[in-house]
Amino acid sequence: MPKEEGKLNSEEQVKRNRLKNEKPYVYEKIMKYEEKVKKNESIAILQFQYDYRCNFQCQHCCVTKLREKSSDRYFTLPDVESLSKQADEMGLAHIVITGGEPLVFPDFDGLVAAIDPNKFYITSDTNGWYLDEARAKHLKEIGVDKIQLSLDSLIAKEHDDFRRKTGSHERAVRAIDASQKAGLNIIIATVVTKQRVRSAEFLEFLKFANGKNVPVFVTYAKPVGDWTGNLDILVTKDDMSYMRELETRYKVFTHLTPSYGLDLGCIAVKRMVSITKYGDVMPCPYIHVSIGNVFTEPLKDIIARGMNIKYFGQHVDTCIIAEDREFINEIEFKKIYGKKLPVDYYEVFSRKDLIDPNKF
Repeated sequence: MPKEEGKLNSEEQVKRNRLKNEKPYVYEKIMKYEEKVKKNESIAILQFQYDYRCNFQCQHCCVTKLREKSSDRYFTLPDVESLSKQADEMGLAHIVITGGEPLVFPDFDGLVAAIDPNKFYITSDTNGWYLDEARAKHLKEIGVDKIQLSLDSLIAKEHDDFRRKTGSHERAVRAIDASQKAGLNIIIATVVTKQRVRSAEFLEFLKFANGKNVPVFVTYAKPVGDWTGNLDILVTKDDMSYMRELETRYKVFTHLTPSYGLDLGCIAVKRMVSITKYGDVMPCPYIHVSIGNVFTEPLKDIIARGMNIKYFGQHVDTCIIAEDREFINEIEFKKIYGKKLPVDYYEVFSRKDLIDPNKF
């Protein structure tokens, strides 16, 4: 259940009114969110890792090990149509296309069509390399609503080094203007480490983005993927409190920030699940545990299972994989590290981890 409920802020109301005009069916689903949450149902965004191909090799990549899964079964466009149908029947309304780098997918247009823009609000992640004005206009025309652009420093060399791609900063900044000109909604996604969160550079970064009227979505650094075992990067509760204070001064938010008038705390399963190229459903992009596979059982059963795990079905006021040292030590270190990813849920969680132990 949500910790507290409140009214939409003015910006959220404007966006909701725009959605009502542009995608009335999606709007109607979102209007039922509060009712679903009260019934302890998930309103998950599907973070859809359709393909892992990418033109970058970023320092913090969290899907490196997920790419290594050996499987003859992976998503085809008919599978995407089935997933879309199931998600729609559950009243879910938002799908984020990610990877990898979506704009290198050869079947990107077919992927958007298979999801069905009339039934979903569609966001595409991107590093911006291929997002010029012509591509942005095309994305808008085929039904993409929003761009989530990765940018990790105002300093070009720092960003390029972090993304291991010379020229990536310049192209990312170009992508902001291209997206806005095309009428796409856009947010900047940026990774914040312990070392960056209170830095002068980060404040200037927020001023730069907000000066372009672009909100900033902060992803706290996690000790997974290419940062496996790196605890020095992790923020603290004090750092997270500082971030909440910044939210009062800038257009910046984290996944813990209340939205839709709802404070859900950690959104794993409740407001977000990640679906891998191979059909595994994970609580979030950074907790590499499979709570089920959509190729073998219905999405609604998988999400119901995830909601029964206390870390995800109950209100948690922190990011357990970025700040909660007990979760990181007892779950991530002891039960996930060193295994082939994603690890099946029954190898990680036991009956004591469930809200209802009779539903394991």
